[in-house]
This record gives sequence, structure tokens and C-alpha cells, in this order.
Amino acid sequence: MKLKWCIISWLLLGCYTGVDAIAILKPVDAETQPAKILHLNEIERPKTRASFLLGQASSEPARPSVNPPLLTDDPSDDEDEEELIVEGERTPTPSAPAYVITSDEIQQQGSRSVTEVLRGLPGFAVNDTGFGADIHTGLYYRGTTLNQNVFLLNGRPIGSNVSTYHGATDLNSLLVGDIDRIELSSGTASTLYGSNAFGGVVDIITKDYEGPLKVNALAQFGSYGQQNYRAGIAGSINTLSYAFGYERFQADNDYRVPVGAANRGPDGRLFNGDVKFENYYGKLALRIDPRNTLSLDAYKITSRKGLLYFGFPLQRDRLNHDAYNIGLTWKGMVGANNDSFITAFLAFNRDYFDTFGPTRNIFFREGQLDSRGLTGRIEHNWQVAPALNLRYGVDLQSDFLKGNTLSNVPRFIRFNEVEERDRFNAALFLLNTWKITDTLQAEFGLRQNFNTEFGNSLNPSTGLRWDVAPTIALRGSWVSVRRNPGLDQLYLYDTVHNWLPNPDLEPERGSAWNAGIDVRLAPAVSAQLTYFGNRLKDRIGIVAGRWENIALVNTHGFETALRWNITPQFSTFVNYTYTDARIAAGPEKGLQLSTIPYSVGQFGIGYNSQGWQLNLYANYFSGARRALFAESGVSTREFSPSWLSFDLSAQVPLFRNVSLLVYLENLGNRSYEKVNRIYQPGLTFRLGLNASF
Repeated sequence: MKLKWCIISWLLLGCYTGVDAIAILKPVDAETQPAKILHLNEIERPKTRASFLLGQASSEPARPSVNPPLLTDDPSDDEDEEELIVEGERTPTPSAPAYVITSDEIQQQGSRSVTEVLRGLPGFAVNDTGFGADIHTGLYYRGTTLNQNVFLLNGRPIGSNVSTYHGATDLNSLLVGDIDRIELSSGTASTLYGSNAFGGVVDIITKDYEGPLKVNALAQFGSYGQQNYRAGIAGSINTLSYAFGYERFQADNDYRVPVGAANRGPDGRLFNGDVKFENYYGKLALRIDPRNTLSLDAYKITSRKGLLYFGFPLQRDRLNHDAYNIGLTWKGMVGANNDSFITAFLAFNRDYFDTFGPTRNIFFREGQLDSRGLTGRIEHNWQVAPALNLRYGVDLQSDFLKGNTLSNVPRFIRFNEVEERDRFNAALFLLNTWKITDTLQAEFGLRQNFNTEFGNSLNPSTGLRWDVAPTIALRGSWVSVRRNPGLDQLYLYDTVHNWLPNPDLEPERGSAWNAGIDVRLAPAVSAQLTYFGNRLKDRIGIVAGRWENIALVNTHGFETALRWNITPQFSTFVNYTYTDARIAAGPEKGLQLSTIPYSVGQFGIGYNSQGWQLNLYANYFSGARRALFAESGVSTREFSPSWLSFDLSAQVPLFRNVSLLVYLENLGNRSYEKVNRIYQPGLTFRLGLNASF
């Protein structure tokens, strides 16, 4: 173990970089002049639209709104929408769709958590969100599960590759108050951030501010005991900038549910569905000189909630989850020109899960997971020539897991144990982006992985983008992917579900691809169509109460996105995603993966003028195949009913810096089954005040 820490420290600190301050590159004509470098106090943050990057034949990629509609008060702000703003590095236009959603748009959407934000992005099918959210029901991106995607916080890994004791990372507990934007990428991003990115990479970027002291506060109350409180400050002193924040969300969730719903109590209400999440955040950034910036940020999450999923006769288990993530990051430029950027970080992540509860009110069981990881990364982004960009570096990660099983059920006492396991991962990566002509770009990537348990693997990737015309671009990419089993799946008995570990598990392997077209139909209208697929061998699942490599899964689908800025005050969007994730072998051959819907869609139209906002959203869900623990007499081959819901959000300025917020969910006032016996209540509301000074 000591050797591993020495290697990480040596690689991070022993590599000389003349690292530069965080800089912003605004696109200019690369043929005539280099991009201008702005220091932190000169940075103009992106405006208020979330956007997907729509490459064009010119050097300026367009950035139409992604979702939901959001317009700035000043029509002149539209000029900034055509700028691709990149922090600290030059990034070529990607060969796979890339989406960005900003804090302003998150506020208009009324999202309280990262899970709710992702629900509105193309490609996502999110069951685990909102009222009655349960971690078993799933968050899927292009048919892949939570652990088959990479989630980052300010570029650093968060979460744990664990699946037992309800240990999967719950993005509902990551609240949005300190988030500046969320970036979603796919395709060759797997080369840069991990070959376990079967679907994509989600990077959650927290707020960074330089200027006079700013204070923000929010208080909201709503149906079924909802309470949301937020407070934050940000500012700078000379070359030191700072941002600190706190947010809490809690709800009783004791609404009425129909007969057959999961965890329906004797009074006909949802039982054990209460939640309480708290987030603490802090960040310090020091501009050492015009070419070097050093930042330290930390995030802490506490989650206390009841569990719903099984409900026979009533699920009484509780889940306590504490997470910590802290990182030291160095960014900047090397060399005399503005074409070479280095990013290096050292980070620590910890997730502690404690699941406990009675069994038939007679016995007691508890499972504890303590997952820790120390990660380090050095990346060099180098514009070698006008037509050639290289991004290469090294990733290092040491994982440690301690698991504790406790049960006084007589037949399970023999499985009580304490397991301590660790492993070390390293990777070398290289992504070569070559602009063959002014309109044709190719990407070639390699990621060489080293693992102390599963040996070495080489995962290549490739991508191509062709700007057929100034308003039309064709693109496609292919990546080789691999995910190693979690340490818990290999070694730790799950006393909560009574699942046995399997030390003989093999990694999940396969490939993922996408192809699509980006179109600018008019200056204010843009569209995007993407076909995606993946082929996953040795998928890990449960067979007869034991983790096994169970089947081959083939996934195909497509996602569409249409954006229209109708006037300076009105905008609209439409998203649609179709996912066919079929099991190709085993006893469930030919079936869709459980709880993954074939179709999801979102529609929105919004008005924004001088602080007044009004937005209407619609969400469609086609129904999903039921999982285990369906209602008695209901086959797991059946699908839950489809549903369509409408939500409304509004902002009313009361004073110069104070606004009234109104959110109405499920305007149809119809209780419906979101997925697998989890129900949405009827019409609900939230009212609040937001103040900024």
C-alpha cells in the first residue's frame, strides 16, 4: 500500500509543469491569430442557456439550447451563444453529442438534485427521482446502468463501484445549489475518463466566482413535508477566490398510494418513504500568477432515508449514507504559446453506507460498506499544430473496501463476516484529434489499463466528424469498453438481499458506438439525431442468489433533440429517446432489460423577460418491464402502464434581488405508476423565495 501512495505522489508532484492559471479560450479565426487568454477576473461566464455543441464548418461551433427553455432578458446576449467557452484548455469539436446544462436552467426547471437534471437530457431514462424515488428502480443512459457510466465532480471521480447493501451512488442526494453546470459527453470521452464509460461521462462542475462578495439564499416549502433550504457566499480577496455553500432537502413523502403499490401502509399511505439530504461545499482558488492556478475544493453529503422497493409486507429498512470528496487541482499553461495546457489533481473520495432494519419484526440485519479511493491524474492538452491536438496523461486510483455483515436470522448467522479488500488501478491514455481538412476531423484514442486483480487491457476508440455544410454535420464514434466487478460483488455477502459473492466473476466487456447528424435549420432552430448502440458480454447480475456473469446484452436506440428560440422572450424544445436493450442469452433471452423503458420524451415551452419566468414541461414514459418483487400474481414479463405528466414553474420578481418561485408538478392530478410499483402522487406544489445580494 505504501508503494502505491508513493507512486501517486511522485507522478503528481514530480512532473514539472509550468502550470497556468485557469484560462478561458474564446474562439477566433485559428488561421489568422491565436485565441485570447483571459484571466479569472476577466472571465465572462456562459449565459443562461444549457446547450449542446453543434459543430459547423466555421471555427465557431454553435450552442443552441439543450433543455429546458431558458432565455436571457437582454436579446443581445444571443451573440454569446455562438461561442464555445472552454476552461483552461483548447477542445476540438467532439465526434459524439456533448450537452451542457447551466445553473440558471436548472433553476427554471425546478430540479432539486442531479438525478432530476439528468432526466431532462437526451439519452437518459431516469426512474429513480422525485416522489418515492428508490435506488433500485434505476438511472439509465442509452440502456447502461449507473455503474456503467463515469460520474465526475470537477473532473474527479465520485461514487463507488459497489452494488450491495444499497451501496449504488444515489444522485438524488447530490443537490444542485452549488452546481454551476453539468456536462455530458460520450464516444471517445471513454478514452479520457475510463473504459467503464459504456454510456457516457457526466462531469458536475461546481460554482467558481471572482469579484465582490455575493450572498445567495433560498427557502422552499411544499406538499408532503417538502422543505428545501440553501445558503451560499462567494467572492475574492486579491488573487484568492472562495465559494462556500450549504443545502438541505427533506420530505415526509406520506402520500396516498393505491392497493398493490410498494410499501403501502395500513392507512393507505406510502410507508417509510421519508428522506433528508444535506450538502456542504467549499472551494478556494489561488491565482499564483497569470499562468498558474491552484484550487482546493471539498464536498460532503449526508443522506438519511427509508427504503421502499421490496414492501412485503412492509419494507422497514433504513439507509444512512455519508460521502466525502476533496481534491487539490493545479491548472495552467506550459510553453511560450497558448497551445499547451496541463491539469493535475490529487483527490480522496469516501462513501459510507449503513443499511439496517428488522426481518418480519423478529430478527435484525445490518450491512455496512466503507468504500474509499485515492485518485491522481495528470493530463496534457497540447495543440501540436493547427490541425493536430493531443490529450494524453496518466490516471492512478487505489480502492479500499471494508464490509461488515451482521444478521441474527439463524440460517444466515454463518455468513456474518468482516471483509477488507483493496486493489490498485492505473491507466495511460492518449486521444489524437486530427483535422484532416477544414471540414473533416478524425479522432484516434488508446487507453491502457493496469489492474492488480484483473490484469491489463487495451481499449481503443475512434471518431469522425464531417461538416458537410455550414449548417450540417455528420459524426460517429466507436469505443471498446470494460468494467471490473465491484469488490463487494467479489468478496462480500449481502445480508440485506441474501446475495452471495463470487470471486470468480469476470469483467464486463464490450463496445459502444453512435452515429448522428447535427443540423441548423435556421439561425434560431437546431436539431440533432443520434443512433446509439452497445454490445455487452458477461453482464453481471444475480442468478439463484449469487452474483454471476449472466448474459450478453445488445442495445440499440436513437435520441433526438429539437430547439427553437421563437422570439427573444419565448423558446421551446423537444427530446425523445428510444432504447431497445435486449438480453441475448440465458433464461430471459429476447426480453427487454427490466425497468428500462422503450421510450421517454420531454417537451417544454418557456417565457422569460426582465426577471419574469413561466415554463411548461411535459414528460412521457412508455412503461417498463417489471423487475423482481412485482405485485403478487403479476409476471415479471409484463410492462407497467405508460404515462404522461405536465409540470409548471414560474418566477415572479418581488424586489430587485428577491423573487417568488412557484412549482406545480403533475398538473393532471392523476396518481400513476412511475415504475415497478412506485407511484407518483397527484398534484403537488412548492413555493419559495430566492434572494441574491
